[in-house]
Amino acid sequence: MKEQSLQNYAFIDGQNLNLGVRELSWHLDYKKFRVYLREKYKVDKAYYFIGYLDENRNLYKFLQEAGYILIFKPIVRDGEGRVKGNVDADLVLQATIDCKSYDKAVLVSSDGDFYSLVKYLYEHGKLRAVISPYVKTCSVLLKK
Repeated sequence: MKEQSLQNYAFIDGQNLNLGVRELSWHLDYKKFRVYLREKYKVDKAYYFIGYLDENRNLYKFLQEAGYILIFKPIVRDGEGRVKGNVDADLVLQATIDCKSYDKAVLVSSDGDFYSLVKYLYEHGKLRAVISPYVKTCSVLLKK
């Protein structure tokens, strides 16, 4: 199979990407990142998993216009009012549901909770790459 004809999907842990880039004191150009995924990894579909907050509607619109398919997770607030929107299960489920539709998967996260998914994709010849937003906080499980 030629590299050009591959149908690759990206699965992006939005909060992990955002926090990793912020930890580096960088600003990520999401439009250029989408182009990067398309050109380097031949990503046709880029799923972006994110907690939904009504006040972030402009951000969601921008991400969609940049070419991401947004998958929202309802958020909850902890006892101190901090937002929590864990997307891990949703990302794993989507990667599993779509597994027969893509040739290779690209995971964007540093979270070791994705170890089992990465292992499964690797063992079945479906893993193209794991992109860690911040190598210092990347789980040793994913570095394997």
